[in-house]
Amino acid sequence: MAMNVEERPAPTPEAIAEESRKIRRLRMVVQMALAIIAEGELPYEEASELAMATRRVALQLFPGKEDAYDLIYRPKFQRLMREVYRLQ
Repeated sequence: MAMNVEERPAPTPEAIAEESRKIRRLRMVVQMALAIIAEGELPYEEASELAMATRRVALQLFPGKEDAYDLIYRPKFQRLMREVYRLQ
């Protein structure tokens, strides 16, 4: 039986701090990957692999959150790849 939001115990300060660390790490990884791709010096295949590796890191940090990643970060990578590699 699933718990309602009201029934869940409040997260501990340690759990909140750990979640914050994971979020900061993910943001840093995504920003670095986007910056590297934006330089335009990587071949398209390597840039694609970097984008996929970034997704793998995100899912290691936040298992089961594929939909959230695809909603938030995938469009950024797609937009940048189209811009840098002049894709249609």
